[in-house]
Amino acid sequence: MDAIMLHGLIAVESEPALKLPSAPGRAVARTYPGAPQEAASIELQPLSRTPKPNKSASISRISFASASGSGHLPKSRTETTIFSVGPELEEQSRPTTPKADSVNDDSANIDGVEAMQSIMDPYMNRWRLLAMCLINLSNGMSDSAPGALIPSIEEYYNIGYAIVSLIFVGNALGFIAGAFFVDAIRERLGRAKTLAVGQGLISLGYIPMIATVPYPAIVVSFFFVGFGMSINLAMGNVFCGSLSNSTTALSMMHGSYGIGGTVGPLLATAMVTVFEVVWSRYYAVSLGLAAWGGVCATCAFWDYERDTQQHLGSSAGGSGGQSGSTAAPKRDWRADVTAMISALSNRVVLLGALFIFAYQGAEVSISGWVNTFLMDSRHVHDGSVGYVTAGFWGGITLGRFLLAPPAHRIGEKLFVVIVVVGACAFQLVVWLVPNLIGNAVAVAIVGLLLGPVYPCAAAVFMRNISKQKQVSGMGVISAFGSSGGAAAPFTTGLLAQAVGTFVLHPIVIGLFVVMMICWYGLPNKPKRSE
Repeated sequence: MDAIMLHGLIAVESEPALKLPSAPGRAVARTYPGAPQEAASIELQPLSRTPKPNKSASISRISFASASGSGHLPKSRTETTIFSVGPELEEQSRPTTPKADSVNDDSANIDGVEAMQSIMDPYMNRWRLLAMCLINLSNGMSDSAPGALIPSIEEYYNIGYAIVSLIFVGNALGFIAGAFFVDAIRERLGRAKTLAVGQGLISLGYIPMIATVPYPAIVVSFFFVGFGMSINLAMGNVFCGSLSNSTTALSMMHGSYGIGGTVGPLLATAMVTVFEVVWSRYYAVSLGLAAWGGVCATCAFWDYERDTQQHLGSSAGGSGGQSGSTAAPKRDWRADVTAMISALSNRVVLLGALFIFAYQGAEVSISGWVNTFLMDSRHVHDGSVGYVTAGFWGGITLGRFLLAPPAHRIGEKLFVVIVVVGACAFQLVVWLVPNLIGNAVAVAIVGLLLGPVYPCAAAVFMRNISKQKQVSGMGVISAFGSSGGAAAPFTTGLLAQAVGTFVLHPIVIGLFVVMMICWYGLPNKPKRSE
């Protein structure tokens, strides 16, 4: 075959080569006789002895094309072969990265490549955070009040420590029930309506308390309050934990809980001792706050799904996103059970649940029984001892606002160990030093050190739980936390009835030890900053 026919069958093209670093060698041009100079010239590019990644070399394409009348090659067929010279040879041999929507493995943290929202972006997030702070303020006022109201409740219903402790059990059962339904409710209603349901259940629980119904109905009312709190706490933890500045957002949310915990005992003690009103009237204030928080949260989160889709779409190149009004596919009860079982099988969820179980058990036990301990052991019989609980919650509030920045710098894992060891030391001071003023100060310091524990722990849990399991996982953790907040004070009440209120301190110290064991087993995944 002569060169003219070969030229008709083979067309050699050379794309512009990117400039490579200079290297020894030279280009050699070869000319084939009988063929046009511009078509038959093949230039050999110099090869680099030290190839660098991400540098492109020239690519030569040789196209085999058949003329319409040629019988040498198949008709109407074109084949292009690409020859690559340079460091791309290694790069082209690597498999491509799978698309995010094709990955179903929970261990693959595909959401880590998404642009994370912050407190200020989208704009409505600042109002959503304020709404969650208002809800947690109301929750704190509700949870801290029993410590100051227990003596009045015992006197009103003529019951002892063991029976009055049933309010903690009712609250815990509500939390556990809420944990099993929170993800299913969110899937069907969305976040805004889910928060409205939670606040509605809390408001429903306060109404019988205000009416001072018989004591068994009071326990049932605490069940509805716990159910609603389980829903809004899981929603708040997931929202704040998914933000880029999650530690700050969680500290603000749980710091608001601490503010409510500080104001609650002060207000309850003043109403009972100064204004001499019935203990149940306190919950009229809680009812108003719960209703107002539900309205604010519903309005703030109404377009949450749409804003999230738009944020992800703009971060992916401005392609937009699906409207938030698009309903999520509904799941039946089997899918809900499967999601809950999957969350329970997660190591981080289990360790986190035990950790929060012990943490809230210690927190609620101190809040609920330290006043009774001081009245029995330090022989204080006036209503002013109720202010010690306010000091404890005031310490928690300051800890969540002031100790969050050091926790972020030092690292949540190490910081939690430091503050829990310190809290254990000051709890021993409350137990062993027979001085009322010293005990009150030590209780406040215990609260200060325990304050940042929950926000730090929630941030660690959110980093180590896959996005698909965050709602159900945090719901389980919250439910176990409330269970600890019921089991520990209930056990304290039973033992106090039998042997004395001093049992509060060994129970709390034992719970601190359980916290450290669970904390040691948690992985330490680094923070995302995308």
